[in-house]
Amino acid sequence: MRVNDTAAAEQTPLDRRRVLPIFILVFVDILGLTVILPLLHLYAAAFGAGPLEIALAIAAFPLAQLVGLPVMGALSDRYGRKPLLLISQATTCLSFIMLGLATSLELVILSRLLDGLFGANLSTAQAALSDITDETNRTRGLGIIGAAFGLGFIFGPIIALISLELTNSLAMPAFTAAIYSFVSILVTSFLFKETRPPETRGTSQQLWLSPLMTLRYLLKPSLGMLLLLMFAQQIIFFGYESLLGLFTLTRLGFLGRGNAVLFLVIGLILVTVQLRFIGRWSARLGDGRLATLALGLLALGLLLTATTPESPHPLYLREIVARDLLGAGQSATEAMIGDFGIELPGNENRGFSGVLWLLVAVVPVSVGAGLIRPALNSLITQSVAAHEYGRALGVSAALVSAANACAPLIAGLIFQGMGSSAPFAIGAVLMALLCLLSIVALRPANARANRAEKG
Repeated sequence: MRVNDTAAAEQTPLDRRRVLPIFILVFVDILGLTVILPLLHLYAAAFGAGPLEIALAIAAFPLAQLVGLPVMGALSDRYGRKPLLLISQATTCLSFIMLGLATSLELVILSRLLDGLFGANLSTAQAALSDITDETNRTRGLGIIGAAFGLGFIFGPIIALISLELTNSLAMPAFTAAIYSFVSILVTSFLFKETRPPETRGTSQQLWLSPLMTLRYLLKPSLGMLLLLMFAQQIIFFGYESLLGLFTLTRLGFLGRGNAVLFLVIGLILVTVQLRFIGRWSARLGDGRLATLALGLLALGLLLTATTPESPHPLYLREIVARDLLGAGQSATEAMIGDFGIELPGNENRGFSGVLWLLVAVVPVSVGAGLIRPALNSLITQSVAAHEYGRALGVSAALVSAANACAPLIAGLIFQGMGSSAPFAIGAVLMALLCLLSIVALRPANARANRAEKG
């Protein structure tokens, strides 16, 4: 038997009875979140918000998480995962109710700030998963959380569209999200068992309220590099994610249905990778090499995306797309697209070449996206003591939120100033540089994996 096969065989099995409630509560939580996300710009636009105010409403949540997540993570280390999960889920539920009842733009933004400050559902669930796994199976366990996240992103937008179609009211999707959030509270209350017993909790309270907590971790050489890799790759990837719909409009003439199918394909690939393959690959390669592989795949996918030919799908007609976009008057979509100054593709060169090219391009992007965060988060937990899992993963999640807040603005400015391919081409180059950097930065992790294989 090969060494790598032996390592895969010796991977500690996951305790499904403890993992399943975490999977369920994350899935239900993400369902509620993704019911809201596709419509958030409409909640702001309903109160007369322009592009800048819409961007502020969208950025309120990740900016608040930059402050809230490290504190909530440290509190979960000190007081246990379950009480912090319940607090987080309760405030998320309340924020959705506030959004449904909002009568002004200020209340819309306030509801997102509340959820961002206290909504540490995902990072606390990751910390709970880290409590019940070891280095041999943690990446697989974190991948299962990623799969729950991916499934939520598949079904949440569908539920949002159905609830909106049935009532023609923005209040209903918000209340639907609140119902899912309440269900997650019930799941946590009755199915989730505390993963951090009192005797294992940290007793020191220093730094858990300090704004320097993130800086403290960043200054640790190995841990700081992991966090910087997480932040940098997320800026590039979320820039891709936030502009993909606009890119497919300018290259392929896709509107809502076309992009829905594309994101469904991406979601299915993500879920398949995280449920079926990530544990096997982590055992064979080690988390360091897995992260490097993921960065390389993301770079390849971004490069392929940037070179997608301008070939609208066969049913595309520029006049019909323009009418659908602008015919209803000054909508939020028109305001944002007009601000970018995009040009719709012409009716010539229609065919399947552009669609097929992009379908090939999303495969390495989706596989890389499915691997990178579980691999890096697993390495982060290996760089801190067990009583710091919550705060370390909270800092990681806060940096992801910071990246999510600024990535659309950076990518949008590049799109506007340099053309539709530029954000993806520049992103491919930067992701390739991160891949090369990771080979050196993750060498200690790879050395540990080699010793484990030989041992």
